[in-house]
Amino acid sequence: MSKFWSPLVHDLVPYVPGEQPKMANLVKLNTNENPFGPSPKVAEAIRQELNDNLRLYPDPEGESLKQAIARYYAVTPDQVFLGNGSDEVLAHIFYGLFQHGQPVLFPDITYSFYPVYCGLYGIEGKKIPLTESFEIDPDDYVQPNGGVIFPNPNAPTGRFLELSGVEAIVAANADRVVVIDEAYVDFGGESAITLVDKYPNLVVSQTLSKARSLAGLRVGFAVAHPDLIEALNRVKNSFNSYPLDRLALAGAVAAFEDDSWFKATREGVIGERDWVTGKLEGLGFEVLPSRANFVFARHPGHSGESLARGLREQGVIVRHFNKARIENFLRITTGTADQNRRLIEVLGTLV
Repeated sequence: MSKFWSPLVHDLVPYVPGEQPKMANLVKLNTNENPFGPSPKVAEAIRQELNDNLRLYPDPEGESLKQAIARYYAVTPDQVFLGNGSDEVLAHIFYGLFQHGQPVLFPDITYSFYPVYCGLYGIEGKKIPLTESFEIDPDDYVQPNGGVIFPNPNAPTGRFLELSGVEAIVAANADRVVVIDEAYVDFGGESAITLVDKYPNLVVSQTLSKARSLAGLRVGFAVAHPDLIEALNRVKNSFNSYPLDRLALAGAVAAFEDDSWFKATREGVIGERDWVTGKLEGLGFEVLPSRANFVFARHPGHSGESLARGLREQGVIVRHFNKARIENFLRITTGTADQNRRLIEVLGTLV
């Protein structure tokens, strides 16, 4: 703390990212990274960009990537916005599209960056409790608000709200922007991008960090009506006109072009996730239905804190949230077959 801090900085409570420990022989299942590497075509595309052109600024609009995304999702390039990971995209959405004077609605158990953005931009946030089974009830979002945002699948629960429920929320809030944060949608959900042409108040954000194994490149995007995209571009161009560098643009385009790799690795993650779910249930865990690349589980006989500590002592790292309602849950990233089997082996000694 310093006397030179502004009042805003003094009152901020920053987001705390998942730990990136530097331990030997670690089974790292705490940050939802993809256990399978990116397409080999990504590395080749990046190598092709390692030339004299690095002295030049990248395309400020990222047109090649916008076109690749537009082709993939059957939208137009002017419906696509790009950013450094979906976190930057979401930051611009909070700043440029949510209304002040009424609260932005989001679940009480959800991505913890949302209240951070509210604090950063002076927006009131209102937490809407999930149901007893940790689901989103669309009826709870029919109330005055300055906007609505939630992940689908939700994080950290992994539960998915079917597209009919998403549409009910969007339709009920026609005068406000509704944002569906689809960081994990490729692991078993149906994207709301199919609704964008029908609802001019809908924004769908995604990332290449998860299903396309590019967390290290930091590439995110949003799809929405061109009018909303224009607002986001106004914010971007008042903050950082060159959000994605040449290497990120090249790698991201290659990732979208290699659909067979994407589908194969996605199915690999889904298969391992389902295997882990079955084994956890066999050990007595309650596991919430997941459409993400992680599971959310608790054991009736052990606290989440003690299980996380016991796993860590044996070189397995998972995420434990010391928060009301979920303090006994563990969020466990789907790893490789060997990592998952080690997880179950260690848990078998703890429960």
